[in-house]
Amino acid sequence: MKQVLSFLFIAFLSTSIFAQTTWKADPAHTQVSFGITHMGISEVEGLFRNFDGSIVASKEDFSDAQYEITIQVPSIDTGIEMRDNHLKSADFFDAEKYPKMTFKSTSSEKVGDGKYKVTGDLTFHGITKPVSLDVWYRGTIKNPQNGDVISGFAISGNVKRSDFNLGPDFPEAVLSDNVLIDVDGEFKKQ
Repeated sequence: MKQVLSFLFIAFLSTSIFAQTTWKADPAHTQVSFGITHMGISEVEGLFRNFDGSIVASKEDFSDAQYEITIQVPSIDTGIEMRDNHLKSADFFDAEKYPKMTFKSTSSEKVGDGKYKVTGDLTFHGITKPVSLDVWYRGTIKNPQNGDVISGFAISGNVKRSDFNLGPDFPEAVLSDNVLIDVDGEFKKQ
């Protein structure tokens, strides 16, 4: 009997420790955006309209979370069609040849209350490089309208376009090398 109880206790602990929950980005309440300085005097901003994102975690505070996002590069939208077409061209993203951008986390370090430094591999334009992003876990609630359990996250960081050979013919005096990436939204418990 003692062995059976020990086995059940270990099985319960194993299930509790390894139970993971997947959270999916709600596209109606999530935005993937970027910003870059133009000519040293103004900020040009844009969005990626089509993306999939997920977070997998076994801890309620998301301290062990794994983050993954896939962005459809052709969905870039800066509000100016001519600029969008140029960004999709071989001068920049070469969206026909490289239609996806991905980020997959490799580690997460808690740096404050609900704040994390997440490192992972960013891949686009045929190049993969490690990047670090700041994550702010804003909390989890139950949607009173439909009962969905949702968590809010703000994810941001800077990447160097030169690291990804993005727009190499455009000097930093025209377009800054630093590009701000910002993901802000809600992730629904699956």
